[in-house]
Amino acid sequence: MTKTQAAARIAKLRDLINEYRYEYHVNNHSIMEESAADGLKHELAALEDQHPDLITPDSPTQRVAGTPLPQFVSYEHQTRMLSLNDVFNEAEVTAWFERIKKLAPGATFEFFVDTKMDGLACSLVYQDGVLVRGVTRGNGLVGEDVTQNVKTIESIPLRLRPVHGREVFLRGRTEVRGEIVMFKDAFAKLNEAREKQGLPLFANPRNLAAGTVRQLDPQLVAARPLQFVAWEIIRDNPTDVPTYADAYQILRDLGLHANKHAAVVKDIAGVMKFAHHWEEKRHTLPFNTDGLVVKVNNRERFARLGVVGKAPRGAVAYKYPAEQATTKVKDIFVSIGRTGAATPVAVLEPVVVAGSTVQMATLHNEGEVKRKDVRVGDTIIVHKAGDIIPEVVESLKKLRTGTEPEFKMPTHCPECNTELVKLKADEAVWRCPNDNCPARVHNQIQHYASKAALDIDGMGEKNVLALLDAKLIRDAADLYTLTKEQLLQIDRFAEISASKLIAAIAEKKTPKLPHFLYGLGIRQVGAQTAIDLANHFGSLEALQKATVEELQEVEGVGVVVAESIVTWFATESSQQLLAKFANAGVVPQSVQKTADGPLQGKNFVVSGTLASLEREEAAEKIRELGGTFQSSVGKTTNYLVLGDKPGASKVAKAEKLGTTILDEDGLLKLLNKK
Repeated sequence: MTKTQAAARIAKLRDLINEYRYEYHVNNHSIMEESAADGLKHELAALEDQHPDLITPDSPTQRVAGTPLPQFVSYEHQTRMLSLNDVFNEAEVTAWFERIKKLAPGATFEFFVDTKMDGLACSLVYQDGVLVRGVTRGNGLVGEDVTQNVKTIESIPLRLRPVHGREVFLRGRTEVRGEIVMFKDAFAKLNEAREKQGLPLFANPRNLAAGTVRQLDPQLVAARPLQFVAWEIIRDNPTDVPTYADAYQILRDLGLHANKHAAVVKDIAGVMKFAHHWEEKRHTLPFNTDGLVVKVNNRERFARLGVVGKAPRGAVAYKYPAEQATTKVKDIFVSIGRTGAATPVAVLEPVVVAGSTVQMATLHNEGEVKRKDVRVGDTIIVHKAGDIIPEVVESLKKLRTGTEPEFKMPTHCPECNTELVKLKADEAVWRCPNDNCPARVHNQIQHYASKAALDIDGMGEKNVLALLDAKLIRDAADLYTLTKEQLLQIDRFAEISASKLIAAIAEKKTPKLPHFLYGLGIRQVGAQTAIDLANHFGSLEALQKATVEELQEVEGVGVVVAESIVTWFATESSQQLLAKFANAGVVPQSVQKTADGPLQGKNFVVSGTLASLEREEAAEKIRELGGTFQSSVGKTTNYLVLGDKPGASKVAKAEKLGTTILDEDGLLKLLNKK
């Protein structure tokens, strides 16, 4: 990127970030997720590091927050309320440590670490132990006097507690800084009450806390369950508080809430151990967090390290992997799925989202591309929650250069050149109607062999492609006619691997009926619907004869699903496929009616990676005990099970709905494993 191009990009980034900051901090309205805004700020900081002469005093990297609201009296902070520079991985934490070591040669360091709360930063000023003023962060230099509002928050003492050994803090000026937050359970109850009253729901606890504190009516503030969590105490004599660990204990002694899980660690390895622990456990905290704060524990050394711009050198904010990030669209192509659905897919510049590198994201269908107006060359926000396929949230149109071409849906299949059609006039998805389309055939066979369906060991994507290229198979039924001799003709197979694959296929000649039904790839029939159909009809033969009306007697099967099932079984190509399965000796097991299991009527969602069970294995065990395995959290969900790196959106929705959240041990106990 030339310097001219960098200057143009920097100008656009500054404008968009300033708009986000104004809407978020002044109007209490978020135009994008905070993690996405963090990505833009990170890009801006990197460009300014490369071109320091392009840094201007009004750059977002040189300021803390927006201007105070005019309805409140402005108040100048005696000591500036600083912000923190972000780090995103162990390498960046280590680089920060190396920088501060150079500024204090020979010094030893220990660190104070705590989870970072997602709330509204606020300063409380006590004079001789009595609360005299509450002030928001504002722009870091000048905030808003919200004294009457903070006095309504029960966790803020109007007078500091007199404790032996802490008398000095009841003399003169004592400033306490912390975060005004709304705990997740209180937020969920508040929204539940509003839903019953037919009122619009609040978006998130952070915006609600910030908006509440800025209300002109203290009675409204008093009616909402806000909390104050302290993280700093300031005295005119710095020696009154030697370390940050001391600060937290003093705050607690004086009657304020300070997080009890904060800790002192001796090195960067300790910092990262703390970070990884709370990345897994953060959803059990009463408040939302997106990372942690790391500080040099010794406050004298912290102060001597000084300040650069808006941030102290002696502290950083470690951010957990974002579920949203910004990147650029390199290309858009159309992918053909097993049902013929033509899905536009964005090829992205690689970006880390939710802990993994993302290079492609779904655009769903032609209508979504038009609605979001995504173009090649755009800077976009991409989202990935846990195991969910990455998707484009929106295109940041203000960063366009004007050369980005509009996307046009192709009229013909990119794989077989068949004209794309819509099965129904009001359908959003274009489809390739050719049952023999190479992409459809490949995806359908791979689906049949997948873990969620027949779970044929060794039948991955590459082997499916190799068998198709060698013209040894044309559909899933052909798998059962393969011989070891045929496999040995392909370079990918040797004696042992060929024998193993033939044996793995043979093991699946009597599959469980739900797995077989799901593996057939009938449109609208997912894993749970296949189970419901199998339980209701008992056999493949009975299901084949079912009418639309009879199918709708199955819970969860509506007219659209019923018609799709009847149409599939009536199609000549489907009948030929089932005949091939039968001729190959494939006999799906009929379902025997059993008594209801201990998990009957209970619905489960799993988010993240489980240590002892594969996702489909967990789903199977839940179903065997009568429970239902769901893909997303909803009002009917009873349990959300959290594995490693769960999706925050699922957790947030579960908390909002009051869904019980379990760890893996909790699930295993229900499954009688522990």
